[in-house]
Amino acid sequence: MFRSIRALAAEHGQGTVEYVALILLVAGIFAAVVATGGKDAGGRIAGKISSEIQNQINSVGGKK
Repeated sequence: MFRSIRALAAEHGQGTVEYVALILLVAGIFAAVVATGGKDAGGRIAGKISSEIQNQINSVGGKK
């Protein structure tokens, strides 16, 4: 029921490790897509991803 302090200390920073692993996974997938599609496809994909991220950030901030 109650966790010991040692068990809680062992989980300290676990979220950061998971986020870094997720970012590395996405970067690996993106690198594979670029390598497979060539430079032109990679540029289009990067542009699309960048514009979609910017659109989502702007929608949260209330910009259109």
